[in-house]
Amino acid sequence: MENKEMRFRDVAYTVNRSVLHEQDLGGPAPNPTSSVRSFFGAAKRKLRCSVSAAKHILFQFIPILHWLPRYPVKEWLLGDIVSGVSVGILQLPQGLAYALLAGVPPVFGLYSSFFPVMVYSIFGTSRHVSIGSFAVVSIMIGSVTESLVPNDNFILPGNDSLHIDTVARDKARVEVVAAMTLLVGLFQIILGLVQFGFVVTYLSEPLIRGYTTAATIHVTVSQLKHIFGLPLSERSQPLSLILSLISLFRRIHRTNIGTLVIGLVSLTCLFAVKEVNQRLRGKFPMPIPIELIVLIISTGISYGINLHEKYGVGIVGDIPTGLVTPMVPKAEFFAAVVGNAFAIAVVGYTITISLAKMFAMKHGYKVDSNQELIALGFSNLVGSFFHCFAVTTSMSRTLVQESTGGNTQVAGTVSALIILVIILKAGELFTCLPRAILSAIVIANLKGMYKQFMDIPVLWRTNKYDLLIWLVAFLSTICLNMDIGLAVSVVFGLFTVTFRSQLPHYSILGQVFETDLYRDPEESSMVKEISGIKIFHWNTAIYFANAELYSKALKTKMGVNVDKLIEKKKKAVMKRKKGLQKVICLAKNILAKTQMGTGLEFLTNKDGMLGSLRTLSETIPNAPTLLSLGLEKLDFHSLILDFSAVSFIDTVGVKKLKNIFEEFREIEVDVYLASCPTSVFRQLEHSHFFKGSIGKASVFASVHDAVSYLSSGTSESSSLQEITEI
Repeated sequence: MENKEMRFRDVAYTVNRSVLHEQDLGGPAPNPTSSVRSFFGAAKRKLRCSVSAAKHILFQFIPILHWLPRYPVKEWLLGDIVSGVSVGILQLPQGLAYALLAGVPPVFGLYSSFFPVMVYSIFGTSRHVSIGSFAVVSIMIGSVTESLVPNDNFILPGNDSLHIDTVARDKARVEVVAAMTLLVGLFQIILGLVQFGFVVTYLSEPLIRGYTTAATIHVTVSQLKHIFGLPLSERSQPLSLILSLISLFRRIHRTNIGTLVIGLVSLTCLFAVKEVNQRLRGKFPMPIPIELIVLIISTGISYGINLHEKYGVGIVGDIPTGLVTPMVPKAEFFAAVVGNAFAIAVVGYTITISLAKMFAMKHGYKVDSNQELIALGFSNLVGSFFHCFAVTTSMSRTLVQESTGGNTQVAGTVSALIILVIILKAGELFTCLPRAILSAIVIANLKGMYKQFMDIPVLWRTNKYDLLIWLVAFLSTICLNMDIGLAVSVVFGLFTVTFRSQLPHYSILGQVFETDLYRDPEESSMVKEISGIKIFHWNTAIYFANAELYSKALKTKMGVNVDKLIEKKKKAVMKRKKGLQKVICLAKNILAKTQMGTGLEFLTNKDGMLGSLRTLSETIPNAPTLLSLGLEKLDFHSLILDFSAVSFIDTVGVKKLKNIFEEFREIEVDVYLASCPTSVFRQLEHSHFFKGSIGKASVFASVHDAVSYLSSGTSESSSLQEITEI
């Protein structure tokens, strides 16, 4: 009993110590029971807050825990099932086809359409994007695998027909792809954890569209060898696209006619039905699954006629059923693929977040940029252990998923389950599928990407800088290959940002008649400059690269050569000082001569001479004005610097701004700042801008406040100036 009472007293004492400030404020001293209650109540509230915070973090990191318990089954389930089935039907041929782009056997395209999709459903924040294989990312992967593991390394000896050990080659390529996919996932997760989702802002839309258009041409050229039935090796060095075309045309006479006919017929059917789907998309509950139809029909014809044996048509070959055993990717390939992995990580994320934000805006919800990086990273990381290649979002599948009634990633899960059934049971049915069919499916799905060439006339009319970025991204990717082309495009895009800051828009503002608005007088006849006041507007930051340009532009817009006027004033002041020194020397000589005369004469002349010198010194002011120096006075007395569009200023800009204040004061013009953003004002404070002759009184909240202040004091100051000059 005593122990219980002692513990109670200890707790009460602790609680009383925590509320002693109430006694200091004159409050009543708490009794032990109420103190204990308040103590445990506070602990419970703190625990509740901690649980709530942990739950919030958990829901943010694993979004499915938040939305799945609230899933409206009656409203959304049917739409998600229909959407998932539609996407799954489309995912099957695309997965098989894009595996060829990645340089691995088709079955790995099915793996990449299952494992990453399931992982993204757990971690993703977008309800509509369809994760899986995509042509641009697949060709980026294929350019690496086919350069690191070329066909030439697996030519069987003693064969004039150049037979290749495809089993050993494919095994080596799968290992390279798995290692690269692991690095892609790690890069994306790390970038997401360090809140680096804003990296997408450095990849402008013109850059991405120009880059993906060039990648589309790379994809098309890479598939021509399957359409013509020619055994060609892929290249990854600069000018590889041109070299591949030259190699193709040199061997065009060896075209397999059967393969070419299959490819052309399937392309015709695919383009025709896709056009029908596009024109009648509002009338069909779901698009005609032409890819699946072509896949099934061509496989049946190939099996029935035995196209491979009779006509030498290339087929997919053995597709193993069942899931693969997970394996850790080999680290020995990391050094060779790390650069390409980072490029693929950035491009894959950019495509995903662009589509995710587009559909989120359309349906009124938000996506988390950093969580999307993490979700995509985990999808690739987990997929790498099952020999998947890097995935991203497909535009065509996402459009199908959204248009057929998909509301959440339940649709993605349904599509993945359809792929799982095919992997477990139906994969071997496509053994006789001609490779030309898969290439035709790839090319047909690029139709929308080729429409991006229409960006050129649009950008020509709207923005020449964006057009230049588009063209540089396109040409550099065509000429320098995918990875180097992306690097060149990003560097050029950043260069244009710096270059544009070197060519800002600046103007002298006037007041819109009887309003508090200030605009460029060239824009409207209703805008007039204010007498005696100049308002200078600059529309970008002031930093080391353009601080000198800011000063020159300001002085140019003033309509007077400020530097020359200051130089004239200094010369006039020096001239006056020299004149005064001559007079003083002359007076001293006269005084010296009068000292030789009589004392009375000396005193008289001395007093008169001293009086003359005193009068002369009083007539010369300490700070001579332009008028007193015989120079022309300016037609304005105040200069307002409009900082409303100045986003930041560095130390070089601050020094240049100080010089502007001092130089204009030399020519009797007062300088003021208006509409200065808080961040810029703080930077000025930290840089000690307001020390010395420049005070904070020279800063106004708006241009109109500065004009009102100066206009109210104009008549008063002008009258005072007239009196002073008289």
